[in-house]
Amino acid sequence: MLTLNIKGGVVSQGKICLVFYSNLAFMELYAIITRMINRRVANLVVKRLKEFPAVALVGPRQVGKTTLAHGIAAKRPSVYLDLELPSDRGKLLDAEKYLKLHENKLVVIDEIQRAPQLFQTLRGLIDQGRRQGLKQGRFLLLGSASLDLLKQSGESLAGRIAYVELSPFDSLELPETQMERLWVRGGFPNSFLAKTEEQSSTWREEFIRTYLERDIPQLGPRIPSETLRRFWTMLAHGQGSLLNAAGLARGLAVDGKTIARYLDLMVDLLLVRRLKPIHANIGKRLVKSPKIFIRDSGLAHTLLGLTTEESLLGHPIVGASWEGFVIESLLRALPEKIEKSFYRTAAGAEVDLVLELKGSKLWFIEIKRGLAPKPKKGFYQACQDMKPQRCFVVYAGNERYPLGDGVEAIGVKAMAQELAKLA
Repeated sequence: MLTLNIKGGVVSQGKICLVFYSNLAFMELYAIITRMINRRVANLVVKRLKEFPAVALVGPRQVGKTTLAHGIAAKRPSVYLDLELPSDRGKLLDAEKYLKLHENKLVVIDEIQRAPQLFQTLRGLIDQGRRQGLKQGRFLLLGSASLDLLKQSGESLAGRIAYVELSPFDSLELPETQMERLWVRGGFPNSFLAKTEEQSSTWREEFIRTYLERDIPQLGPRIPSETLRRFWTMLAHGQGSLLNAAGLARGLAVDGKTIARYLDLMVDLLLVRRLKPIHANIGKRLVKSPKIFIRDSGLAHTLLGLTTEESLLGHPIVGASWEGFVIESLLRALPEKIEKSFYRTAAGAEVDLVLELKGSKLWFIEIKRGLAPKPKKGFYQACQDMKPQRCFVVYAGNERYPLGDGVEAIGVKAMAQELAKLA
C-alpha cells in the first residue's frame, strides 16, 4: 500500500480516500437534506413574482437565500448575478444595457446591498417594461436586511417591489422530534445540520465573528466589532427581559442615543427582535418598555459561551432561552397583519405573548419549559383583566390537553400550526 509522509506522520492512501469520500458523502447528504427541507416562503416568493416586477428576499447571511433563489430560478429562464464576484459586478458597469439583454428572463441579483445605485436603474427598466407588457417577475433581489437596502429600494421602487423575509429553519419546516435540536443549535442551516455539537458551535462562533468584522461594516455602520459584540452579548444575557437602555449605556460607556442606534441596527439586520407591550385602556398600570430577544436561539447560546445542550440545561438562562425560541417560532408562523405584544402590569399580571385577531379578539400564550406546565397567578390575573378568547400554555412536551379554566397545554409545533391556520 502506498503511504505518504505528512508533517512527520504516516498516512495511508486508503485512509486518505476514506476521509475524502466521507467528507464528500457528508457534503452531498447536506445538500440533499437542505433541498428536502421545504422552505415555507418559497411559494410566497413565487406568488409575489407573479404580482410584482421585483421581489426582495431579505434575511441574515447564511440563512439560505441563495439556495432558495436557485431553486426558483431553475424552473424558468433566468440569469444569476452575485455582486460579491468582481466578474458579475463587471457585467453591471453598464447595468441598463446588460439587463435589457435579459428582459425576458428572471434576473436574480445576490448581495444587492453592495450596489444600491442599481435601484434607480431597476426602476427605469421596470417602468419601460410595463409599457411593453413586461409587468411581473423580472427581478429577484437578495440581500441582508439592512436599513440602507430597505431605504434605497423603498425610495426607488415604491409600488414595484414586494418584500419577503427568509428566516432560519423554523418549527413548521422540521419534524416535531427536532424541536429540541432546533432550540439548542438554532435554525441557521449550517448550524442545525452540522455533524456534531462542536462543529455547530464552531460555525456559530465564526458566523458571529464574520458578521461583526466584515458584514456589518460593509453595510455602512462604522462600529468597533468588539463594542458591538459586547452589546450583542449583553442582550443575550438579558434574553426576554425588558429593555434597560440606561443599564446598557452604562455597561458600554455610551449614551442612550448610541444604544438606540445599536439596537435599531440589530433589529434591522433581523438578528434581534423587539416585542412591544400591549396598549390597552383597562385602568391598569402597564409597562411601557419592549422586551428584547436574540432571534436565533443558537446564536444566543454561543454569545453566552454555551457550547453544548448539557451546558445550556444547567445555565440560569435556560428558561428565558426557551421563551425566546418559542416566541420566535410562533411569530414566524403568524400572518403578518396580526398584532403581537406582551402583557405586564406593575401589579404582576403577565402574559408572554398576546395576539390580537380580527374583531379585537385576543389569544393569550404563556410559555413554560417544563413537561408539567402550570401557569402562575399573574397569568390568570391577566386573563381576568383582558378576557381573552383563547388561552394556551406552550411547553416542551408534545401532548395537547386542557389545564382547566379554559387554558390548553400544547407543544411548540402544534401551536405554530394553529397560528398558521389564521392566515
